[in-house]
Amino acid sequence: MSSLHPRLRRLRFVGAFVAFVLLVATAAGVAGRGAQDDAAFVPEDFRVGLEPVASGLAEPLYATSAGDGSGRIFIVEKAGTVRILQDGQVLEAPFLDITDRVGSDSSEQGLLSIAFPRDYAESRFFYVDYTDAAGNSMVARFSVTEDPNVADPASEAAILRQDQPFPNHNGGLLTFGPDGYLYIGFGDGGSQGDPDGNGQSMQTWLGKILRIDVDPDNAPADRPYAIPDDNPFVDDANALPEIWAFGLRNPWRFSFDRENGDFYVADVGGTQIEEVNYRPADDLGGENYGWDIREGTACHEQDPCDVEGAVDPVTEYTHDFGCSVTGGFVYRGSAFPDLQGVYLFADYCSGLLWGMGRDVDGAWVRSEPIETGFALASFGEDEAGELYVTEFSEGTLYRVVTNSP
Repeated sequence: MSSLHPRLRRLRFVGAFVAFVLLVATAAGVAGRGAQDDAAFVPEDFRVGLEPVASGLAEPLYATSAGDGSGRIFIVEKAGTVRILQDGQVLEAPFLDITDRVGSDSSEQGLLSIAFPRDYAESRFFYVDYTDAAGNSMVARFSVTEDPNVADPASEAAILRQDQPFPNHNGGLLTFGPDGYLYIGFGDGGSQGDPDGNGQSMQTWLGKILRIDVDPDNAPADRPYAIPDDNPFVDDANALPEIWAFGLRNPWRFSFDRENGDFYVADVGGTQIEEVNYRPADDLGGENYGWDIREGTACHEQDPCDVEGAVDPVTEYTHDFGCSVTGGFVYRGSAFPDLQGVYLFADYCSGLLWGMGRDVDGAWVRSEPIETGFALASFGEDEAGELYVTEFSEGTLYRVVTNSP
């Protein structure tokens, strides 16, 4: 079986429905409050479960909505297809099939994500991130045919391409922020220990999150995207202007809180630490998350390892609990009010899952880890703000539900 994250351990399916109770624990770090006014997180009162909604998928990596009012869920399969879940059924024909141009899907390569702009219903453009035949990262735009459930694979237009020196640490998430710009995550280029020092270098996109404007009407003549005027390094001659955040090892999954714009990024660790970082909505970017000098709050290869201006994670865990963090979302749906404002994340290798939020004093607190038995590759969010997880090994999409007594 092909693998996805480093140090993959195959996890067995342990039932069609898993119920679990999340208990209290204290997370590392305290950060300034965002715009939200959620109730204090009380982990001992927090109960969730996973309910299967689609099965028989082929190594699903991501699930999202188009935001077009259709209620469809688009599920990315690693080998190069996107499937549609509509009215509780996975449609037989794929929405998109680019298996002919997705290169090897071994290691952490393949079709990695899909993103729909806010004007998708009118523009009919969407964007994907995949690794090509040479193993390099491609961000491309596609359009939909007259059939809204079928995209045109021949409509591909390249947006940007990033050479990948190794097959792992590709990042791969695309998402549109509340500002309408496209955010792109790239890992440090792979191997181990960031041998080329990409995490701290401002002359490469590797180890970064980029922020670009893909509106075709705004693109200059020499490039298929524009650079927002308020990008943090746009006037820095020593940095690439697309960079929005740096010092990342492999930002596999990140998200914006749909209610207030707060930003969460989970960075996959190396030898010691998995971490989740947070940026309030009123921060304009430019954060250094410390890699490869630090891994979480731990020194990587040198001690002491002070990093001027580096942002500490709001929570981290050691490899006693897993080996590859899967970043999630803040719940903003309406079906389960008890979950409102809670951030969920997991570990792909161990199948552990946590909930996180702020206590009455504003400090971050998280639950005890709960064993699900699943290879949780990604969280996803539908149009209504309900949350899902993709189970990689057995090919199932689950919905996050509460299981209150």
